Amino acid sequence: MKRKVALVTGSNRGIGASCIKSFARAHVNVVINYCHHEDEAMALEEYIKNNYDVEVLAIKCDISKEDEVENMINEIVDTFGGIDILVNNASVARDSLLMDKNIKEFKRVLDVNLIGTYLVSKYVARVMLEQKYGKIINISSTNAIDTYYPESCDYDASKAGIISLTHNFARSLAPYVTVNCICPGWVKTPMNKDLSIEQIEEEKRKILLGRFADVEDISNVIMFLASSKANYINDAIIRVDGGKYNN
Repeated sequence: MKRKVALVTGSNRGIGASCIKSFARAHVNVVINYCHHEDEAMALEEYIKNNYDVEVLAIKCDISKEDEVENMINEIVDTFGGIDILVNNASVARDSLLMDKNIKEFKRVLDVNLIGTYLVSKYVARVMLEQKYGKIINISSTNAIDTYYPESCDYDASKAGIISLTHNFARSLAPYVTVNCICPGWVKTPMNKDLSIEQIEEEKRKILLGRFADVEDISNVIMFLASSKANYINDAIIRVDGGKYNN
């Protein structure tokens, strides 16, 4: 039986790396995508090779650049023959005071988080439609729904756009490809490493479960959506935030 192939963008660390390990444990061939921190990507690739009986490929690609995305998808198809699962995880944040936002950095957040998600989805969708099978899981945020932070307005806007992309791709790719989106709240990832102890404690008080998510809390939901158990779930927006409220 041919093994499935999963591409996870931004998978050298954090939620993405957790997904790569989870797919490998499930006997799925994996593609590690990275733009920076090549040492982390290579270390993860070596870890997968040493611990799991699957094929693994690490590819450097700036997903905001269409030519690089097209080359990455072609390389994956040439190597594995197809792509069965896409997790659009790559993301950047450039927090600063709303009135002081640097437009160059604002555009970079949109280019990676929103345009990048669109580009990778577009090129992978062509492969999946030809196969007449595929699962796309987008990673948005509760910042896109109702937990707004003015210093993150560019990030919030990009994540709201991902929800819109989810709806539109789900309609365009049905019935062969399912497209779903999860919206994590606070997660213990490198993106949040600079939060102060005071801010962490303040935010934890707004979460019914009283803690930030571990990366596995998010990758577990992604694995479910990528599995056959979720074959009848499509165009869904799923909060994974421990029960977060804002008052």
